[in-house]
Amino acid sequence: MFFKNNFPASKYSELDPKHILATLEKLHLRIEERFPDSGLGKVSGELSQVSLAIVDLVKKLPKPLWSIRFLTVIAIGLMIGLAGWLCVFTIRYIPAGESGLMEVLQGAESATNEVIFLALAILFFATIENRIKRKAALDSLHRLRSIAHVVDMHQLTKDPSHLVENGVETKYPPGRKMTAQELTYYLDFCTELLAINSKLAALHVQYLQDSEVLKTVTEVEMLAHELSNKIWQKIMILDVMIHGTVPAAVSPKSTGGAKKPTRPKSK
Repeated sequence: MFFKNNFPASKYSELDPKHILATLEKLHLRIEERFPDSGLGKVSGELSQVSLAIVDLVKKLPKPLWSIRFLTVIAIGLMIGLAGWLCVFTIRYIPAGESGLMEVLQGAESATNEVIFLALAILFFATIENRIKRKAALDSLHRLRSIAHVVDMHQLTKDPSHLVENGVETKYPPGRKMTAQELTYYLDFCTELLAINSKLAALHVQYLQDSEVLKTVTEVEMLAHELSNKIWQKIMILDVMIHGTVPAAVSPKSTGGAKKPTRPKSK
């Protein structure tokens, strides 16, 4: 090789699946402790089970599939052998003279087509192993994408606006009532789950260099990032409320009625 990476060996240059699993387990315990029997706790528990399967898959992705490679070598060898035997058989029985020359030209044209088909067949068998690994990685990433949407559904009804509406009840309430502090914890747990979800996605391309898998990992990471930004807008509102700046702005005496706080512009 003309170029060789001389990066020093470091345990901080790669994601460690053990630390991700440990962080997720602690997060699951924190959610269960603060919100026992909640839907978000069940989501974190399922993500823990999915993460175990992902770590097991990630360990297998860089390893060669020897059975597939063995069958691939046999198949390619048989195709090359069959093609060589057909060439020898054709050349041996070509008649002499002008008719033989015509048959040689026709045979050369046919041989060109056969070589093209043979090359495509060899390419097909040579990429079987990578396609098997790609499918396994894409199926795993699809599961992570679904979990990210489930986390988003759990935070969807956790809107801080009901905390500044003077307790007015609607006909269809969103669900569990929480204080501003509890709501902040809940939304913060959602962002942590999304962050771990994206790190589990990044594990798939740490040892598998595949453009399609990398593209899907980027999509999952972008999804988690966008959902986290949406949640952080709510957390910023709650942070202002908890520190006591909102009641003065929405006080009925000062404004003549209840008023929702203005959402801070995200930079």
